Amino acid sequence: MTPCFAVVGHPNKGKSSIVSTLARDDRVAVSMQSGTTSVAEYFDIKIGEEHYQLVDTPGFQRARKVLAWLNQTNPDADQRGARINAFLNDPQCIAAFKDEVELLKPIMAGAAILYVVDGSRPYSAEYEAEMEILRWTGQPSMALINPIVNDEHVKSWQLALGQYFSIVRVFNAVKAQREQHIELLQAFGAIHQPWTGAIEALVRAFKGDIAKQTYQSCYIAAQMLEDLTQYQVSQKVLSKGQADSLKHLLEQQYYQWMRQHELAAHDELQRLYHHHHLARESQELTIPDDLFDTEKWYGWGLDRKQLASVAGLAGAAAGGALDLAVAGHSFMLGAIGGGVIGSSAAWFGADSLASTKVKGLPLGGYEARLGPMRNKNFPYVVLGRFLYSYQMLHRRNHAQRERLSAGEMSVSELLEKLELSDKKALCVALDRLSRQKSVTQLPDVLMPLLLCIDMENQ
Repeated sequence: MTPCFAVVGHPNKGKSSIVSTLARDDRVAVSMQSGTTSVAEYFDIKIGEEHYQLVDTPGFQRARKVLAWLNQTNPDADQRGARINAFLNDPQCIAAFKDEVELLKPIMAGAAILYVVDGSRPYSAEYEAEMEILRWTGQPSMALINPIVNDEHVKSWQLALGQYFSIVRVFNAVKAQREQHIELLQAFGAIHQPWTGAIEALVRAFKGDIAKQTYQSCYIAAQMLEDLTQYQVSQKVLSKGQADSLKHLLEQQYYQWMRQHELAAHDELQRLYHHHHLARESQELTIPDDLFDTEKWYGWGLDRKQLASVAGLAGAAAGGALDLAVAGHSFMLGAIGGGVIGSSAAWFGADSLASTKVKGLPLGGYEARLGPMRNKNFPYVVLGRFLYSYQMLHRRNHAQRERLSAGEMSVSELLEKLELSDKKALCVALDRLSRQKSVTQLPDVLMPLLLCIDMENQ
């Protein structure tokens, strides 16, 4: 039997936010306007191969009058469920108490009760009619205290709810992390013993889904890095003059393609974590800086000292030279020569990030070509921007609807937290990418960085 939970309570107490958080999908409507939910809405929550149902219900509107109607016949405890069903089938009640009818239908059809209250508002006796009606249904139930603004009144709510519900949990719908989500799922199993096995399977699937999303994030990052470091654009023409005149057009085409593909990777990451309607602060991903604003590269990527440090790791394994800047060349530009760093990494500079070349063709004519990007810091910069988006998205609560703010993350800080073997593997991989060489199992090489972020956010 599929577990089913009806989220019920007073209007505007965070019921829809609870549903959105548990659904892990921001396509579930959330509004601070009272009465947003007017009919019971069913959501099939799929986690791996497992699933359960959530029902978002209208809020109680006339609980005291409904309870008075139920009490007219003064039924014994064993007849209260039948009295609730009589209420649901009475034409006058259907017309007069539409919200309560919609609320109670899924419960009487077998859904367990998740009763939601606002822990930032004081407890009052008006809620007792609601809780008494829910008790009449005879269905398994749990109370959730959602501190929408603050937790000032949580204690009094705990004392009151404990008299009606065997399980009472504080659950901030907007701030709850996935650990609290898992704990809540586990508590569901205690509500109704026949569901225990299904709930345990859901928890296992939840943890497996988290691991799968992390690896898929690594795959997206790996594909983006390979695409951006290998891309080049070219155009064949008849004369060298025509090829030279194409430089500006090729630059526009090259940089536009690079920006669009980076943006597409961040969009794919956002969809992976089911943030379909999340607005980002700027068009350039979550970062206000242009992808090719090299003044910012030392912040996003590695500084000179760190580049020199990884030169020994990457150079010893790959035998490659690093493009490094020296004092007085803050953009990693300028032709600099001389000196040796580490085992085989020489000082080099570049006149441009991606050089434009004009070559004669064997059968006549010329070819203008731009790219690929050979700057050694570039893969670190692109990766740092992606990791910031990952940090913001992979644990973000789906009831949290404000725009994703801009921020910074430097790969260099994460590198220092990795095991030496993981750090070396990453440096070698990014060095190979900067030389347009293939990297086997690149998602696995990136995984320690993402796990490091995950550990820091717990």
